[in-house]
Amino acid sequence: KTRISKVSAPTLTVYLPEKGKANGTAVLICPGGGYSIVAIAHEGYDVAKEFNKMGVVAFVLKYRLPDNRIMKNKETGPLQDALQAMKVIKENASNYNINPNRVGIMGFSAGGHLAASAGTRYSEKISGITSNLSLRPDFMILVYPVISFADTLVHKGSRTRLLDSVRSKDKINAFSPDRNVNEQTPPTFLVHAGDDATVKVGNSIAFYEALIAHGIETEMHIYPKGGHGFGLNNSRATDSWFDRCKNWMTTNKWL
Repeated sequence: KTRISKVSAPTLTVYLPEKGKANGTAVLICPGGGYSIVAIAHEGYDVAKEFNKMGVVAFVLKYRLPDNRIMKNKETGPLQDALQAMKVIKENASNYNINPNRVGIMGFSAGGHLAASAGTRYSEKISGITSNLSLRPDFMILVYPVISFADTLVHKGSRTRLLDSVRSKDKINAFSPDRNVNEQTPPTFLVHAGDDATVKVGNSIAFYEALIAHGIETEMHIYPKGGHGFGLNNSRATDSWFDRCKNWMTTNKWL
């Protein structure tokens, strides 16, 4: 199945590089789907296999979708799953030959919102998650991410599924990762298409500006065309964003 809906039990699928290829880096992948489905193949499994070729251990997260029937607080349900996954990866790093200080998080679309939330809210007391290790991702890779829940930039479906109709300024700020960046936010790689009609490119730009304002090293690639949901392959660009990402990871000594 390439699209999974009604997820009530989260899972973490591990993809290991060939023997002898692993370089100690790992990435947790959060596929997109507007918080209504999980696009697990082209924004999950396919990406994991590409990371394996680079010697990176990849974990694909099938997170629970916001639903009051299966979680105490649907606003933080998916975030619980992402942080729990970070905990599992870091606490079991030695089993997978992973350096616990080289574990990044990646997300596409609403999965980008989830990843960016994990990267800006990892120190919050999210119910049920305690760890002696820091759950801070060491880097973030966000592809056409949902970032802002403000009316001007919002992807309405994601916001409604997470927050229903609650629209207080405090709530909007709490759930907009660009409003929660600080000096400890991980270095970030951003990819978006300027003609994205589903999630406005302004989401990535807002996050980029917040990172720069706090002195966080960041790299952003905006392609004029590509729309939304292209996964690994933006067929409307001659350039491969994943190659750019690989270069970025090399520059930062994660490969």
